[in-house]
Amino acid sequence: MFSLQTIFGKGDKFFGLFEASAAAGNDSARSLVAMLSRQGKPGSLDEFALAHNREKEISAKIGEELVNTFVTVLDREDIEALGNALYKIPKTVQKFAERYALTCEKLGECNFGARAAMLEKATEVIKEMVGELRKGMVLDRMKALNDRMQAIESEADRAMLELYRDLSEGNADAFKFLLRKDLFEILEKAIDRCRDVGNVIYHVVLKNS
Repeated sequence: MFSLQTIFGKGDKFFGLFEASAAAGNDSARSLVAMLSRQGKPGSLDEFALAHNREKEISAKIGEELVNTFVTVLDREDIEALGNALYKIPKTVQKFAERYALTCEKLGECNFGARAAMLEKATEVIKEMVGELRKGMVLDRMKALNDRMQAIESEADRAMLELYRDLSEGNADAFKFLLRKDLFEILEKAIDRCRDVGNVIYHVVLKNS
């Protein structure tokens, strides 16, 4: 085991960028939970655009720091992989929010709140995993966190199967069915993005522990 901080040195730049990126994903998930609690009145999409724009700026900064940093504790491809995986979380959440805002009046009664809550939990685990990187390559701790992430993703998968059954057996017309299916699949993809981040982090820790 060794300290990442020792090698990253005074700037702690990559730690800070990864943590800011994970926070943007969590902020976007929390905004989504708040949006869905308004029951068909989506309101402004500014918070989602802000989180996505923050993520784009962070992603660009990670690329810039990779060019300007000669020695890094992680392989450059691992830094890029983690940055890219984190970037996709608020991007996917924004996509859901935009689609929901356009179609919510046509959906009928449909509860996305439970899946959004799973997404918020997933982004909280990701924030914790990213924060742990600053403390070093502690394999047992990362495995426990990644197992939590995988459990959330598996729960979301089971919920999707139940959803398909409920939608197919329900009385919704084909148009509403397609709208709902599209939105639920975007939410599932957002949770999958969190799983991908967890897998990247766990792979990095395995490789360096």
